[in-house]
Amino acid sequence: MRKLKLIWDFRGPNAHNTAQHHEIHLKDYIVIKKLELNITGVEQLSHTHSIAFMVVEEYDMKPIRDALKPHRGQVYAP
Repeated sequence: MRKLKLIWDFRGPNAHNTAQHHEIHLKDYIVIKKLELNITGVEQLSHTHSIAFMVVEEYDMKPIRDALKPHRGQVYAP
């Protein structure tokens, strides 16, 4: 089964700090929902654009997408 990377974009001078804080909430969600995968992270794309992400199994994506409303997604390639 494919893994999908759900992505939340943050922009502005505090983008990286906001993305780091958002990752805390993603980790809490994984624990609460007892998800099998626990891959999350933060990437700084520029000094004003960072992302927080969570990797999910494709079959779990729809309810997670509907609950957390990511900005975008892509196939996860580690």
